[in-house]
Amino acid sequence: MRVACLGGGPAGLYFGISLKLRDPGAEVVVIERNRPDDTFGWGVVLSDETLDNLAINDPDSAARIRDHFAYWDDVALVHNGQRTVSSGHGFCGIGRKQLLLILQDRARDLGVEMRFETEAMSASGYMRDYDVVIAADGLNSNTRTEFSKVFQPDIDQRLCQFVWLGTHQKFDDAFTFIFENADKGWVWAHAYQFDPDTATFIVECTQETFEAYGFAGMSQQESIAACERIFKDHLGGHALMTNAKHIRGSAWLRFPRVLCEKWSHKNVVLLGDAAATAHFSIGSGTKLALESAIALAEYITSEQTLEVAFARYEDERRLEVLRLQSAARNSVEWFEDVERYLDLDSVQLNYSMLTRSQRISHENLRERDADWLGRAEAWFMQQAGGDINAPGRAPMFAPYRLRDMVLKNRIVVSPMAQYKAVDGCPTDWHLIHYGERAKGGAGLVYTEMTCVSAEGRITPGCPGLYAPEHEAAWHRLTDFVHAETEAMICCQIGHAGRKGSTRIGWEGMDQPLETGNWPLISAAAIPWSGENAVPKAMDRAEMDRVKAQFVSAAQMADRAGFDMIELHAAHGYLISSFISPLSNTRTDAYGGSLENRMRYPLEVFAAMRAVWPENKPMAVRISANDWAGDDGVTPEDAVEIAAMFDVAGADIVDVSAGQTSALAQPVYGRMFQTPFSDRIRNERGISTMAVGNIYEADHVNSILMAGRADLVCLARPHLNDPYWTLHAATALGDRQEIWPRPYEAGRDQAWRLADREAEMAGKV
Repeated sequence: MRVACLGGGPAGLYFGISLKLRDPGAEVVVIERNRPDDTFGWGVVLSDETLDNLAINDPDSAARIRDHFAYWDDVALVHNGQRTVSSGHGFCGIGRKQLLLILQDRARDLGVEMRFETEAMSASGYMRDYDVVIAADGLNSNTRTEFSKVFQPDIDQRLCQFVWLGTHQKFDDAFTFIFENADKGWVWAHAYQFDPDTATFIVECTQETFEAYGFAGMSQQESIAACERIFKDHLGGHALMTNAKHIRGSAWLRFPRVLCEKWSHKNVVLLGDAAATAHFSIGSGTKLALESAIALAEYITSEQTLEVAFARYEDERRLEVLRLQSAARNSVEWFEDVERYLDLDSVQLNYSMLTRSQRISHENLRERDADWLGRAEAWFMQQAGGDINAPGRAPMFAPYRLRDMVLKNRIVVSPMAQYKAVDGCPTDWHLIHYGERAKGGAGLVYTEMTCVSAEGRITPGCPGLYAPEHEAAWHRLTDFVHAETEAMICCQIGHAGRKGSTRIGWEGMDQPLETGNWPLISAAAIPWSGENAVPKAMDRAEMDRVKAQFVSAAQMADRAGFDMIELHAAHGYLISSFISPLSNTRTDAYGGSLENRMRYPLEVFAAMRAVWPENKPMAVRISANDWAGDDGVTPEDAVEIAAMFDVAGADIVDVSAGQTSALAQPVYGRMFQTPFSDRIRNERGISTMAVGNIYEADHVNSILMAGRADLVCLARPHLNDPYWTLHAATALGDRQEIWPRPYEAGRDQAWRLADREAEMAGKV
């Protein structure tokens, strides 16, 4: 087998090594434009897991690499003159030049031919003379460009500017992140040791700060001098250095995230950065290259045809690439938006940074550094006004106050439609359903959307607050909750608008009734879908009538004993239909600009707030993203929407997303709506609730501890387990949650079993 590797970086060299180990008779030629000891960049980071994979593949080179590694367990954050350190993270760094020299020596020992200072032809120039052409030609791959119609690369230029520098200042005790508020904006550094004398020092900033400094117009030396001034307190008198002297002008870059639709064409296959990239903030680019090289060599030598080998290689590695790129996207977006977090206390900022990629969870941090996390949890509890002398507790068990309402913890049972009301009246089903969840330990229990009129119902099975019997039935329920549990209860009040007059959920979601449909109203005469009736665009008289219905429902909710109410202004229902431009095409004062579209929702909110007792809190639920690009409400708009409700007197914003258009294309995932809450809370200082595919205590604690929300809502987990909070506390070893007295025998057994399981797992 004759193989040409275009590119002599880690990907190309390690592929040559891996192939020769499997097929010593293979002829492998590595073609590299630079000299053997040239390198651009400073150190690279690998995890212990990657090192183990290298040792399995080639113990010889893995041992040499280990001999030259700088190891560290700590991550340090330097911010506002404070240095916060956590341990147990297990990183190791090596100079890129040293890594290349090790791989070159090993490749030479195995008989790989290396042609340095040789400009490679286009890949097509090698396809006839070689059985396989490995395109390991880097980030700016000529091969990827030559066959772009086949590979279909997707290149996403990220927002921040960065420059890759080095220094002889020592950072040998920790991977260090330094944030400096310089005179023209925030600038930060990623610094880590990779040999006894040298550290990588990557300087990064937003595009706005980059332009304010005029970095684009500076020479490399001018840029370096500016960075030395910014970080002078952290460099110990040492200079910053570049090894990109071949570049004329600025060496600053914006990172391109690369992912190709296909990775092979005939006998040409992409490897390393040519196929996919992962941002340097999670240190995985070299990991991807080396592990992909192993997989490619394995399949080329084990499969009977290149077509099958390339298909297996791509199938296996694409999954890992997507996993890492997802983590990298979370990480890079955190740095792109980091200025919204830089007013946080250093404890919370450090936690937010450590968990930014979502690869590290709350309990994972406990495994890494229990002492640090314990101190962080104590800080959170103290900030919440909890008992600082009590045994340590996770953030989810911290109290929270909204006006005179004090929640015992941060867990919220989300609104979940039950479709069991009769003529708008809640029944014994609702008493048992909500009563069980109140008994289950959550601090706050929500009703499903409770409608302001019969015509405002979503389905015939939806409850309301528009008749005396409704008020009496809800009062019976709140009396039970208050008498038998420590939970507070919130009534979510809404009007279905154009999404009304539909079948109950399990008979056909959003489908109109087969008979007995009632007339619909909305912001504009736009039906929800082709199946739904066309609503009437509301006139002023109808707007006044419906506003009065919302006011009446709020008054009933107070008399019925609810602790809190929420205006439902999300999910495409009536109030939401005014906010979204997808459903509001009005040309009067209630349509057009966001300010105009918000006019009626704010009128309704203000009217409800005026009759709702001053000592009781009021929330609003919004859809922070229509999932329709710039045509609908965007996360940027959501910040302004939340701010308007905040000014109108909202105590907290319940940040949901979507369900405003049948044409929406949501992007689902774990905690997928939490970033919208995060943005609103940290850009404007507005209290928020996070919702959306949150189902583990780890999720809840991570969201709270990082400051991404003040309360966390769980829906489906509470359908599955009404006692989710009590069971989560048991699993976490928390023994302070109060169970209903008749259930204490079951509690004691649950605690004993959990303690025994933890003991067997070596956790206690």
